[in-house]
Amino acid sequence: MGEMLIYCFVVVLATGAFLAFHFTPSGQEVPYDGAYRPLHGVMMSAAYESTLHISFDVRGGLLMRQLHLTSSTLFLLGAVIWVMLGQFRYAPAWLGLGLTVLSAVSGYGSVDDWLSGTVLGGIPIVVWYGLHLLAALALIVTLIVSSRREAARRPRTPGFVVLTIALTALVFLWR
Repeated sequence: MGEMLIYCFVVVLATGAFLAFHFTPSGQEVPYDGAYRPLHGVMMSAAYESTLHISFDVRGGLLMRQLHLTSSTLFLLGAVIWVMLGQFRYAPAWLGLGLTVLSAVSGYGSVDDWLSGTVLGGIPIVVWYGLHLLAALALIVTLIVSSRREAARRPRTPGFVVLTIALTALVFLWR
């Protein structure tokens, strides 16, 4: 289970890195002037404006956003299964699940669309974005340490590694 989570998280990191190059984590109010005409001149946070810019103006940006969301959702489901397979007693699985939820909520908060109308919307966007990056870093460490412990107890064969990569690819390509 740990290997599939790592491979899934690699997709999350790759798409997140692409999105980070085009994202502006700022709450400063700016007028929208992108490709989506109905919003021209509407004041919005720079974070939300950069998200719309990624979606409509950056080549492959919407695809990357959707792939990031899909792989993050699959990762969350995988973390839940990881906790259940550990019969709710495996501490790294609980830590991984908690960090995944924290990363998901902070990712939504940094975009400034989902949480902005709630009490949590009062937290600065830079704080949400920093929390998102820190949770991702802690999640990487948790996955690697857990995977190494598991591999020390039950060594992986090349066939098993190929199987987990194939299953991960199948999950992403399934429609």
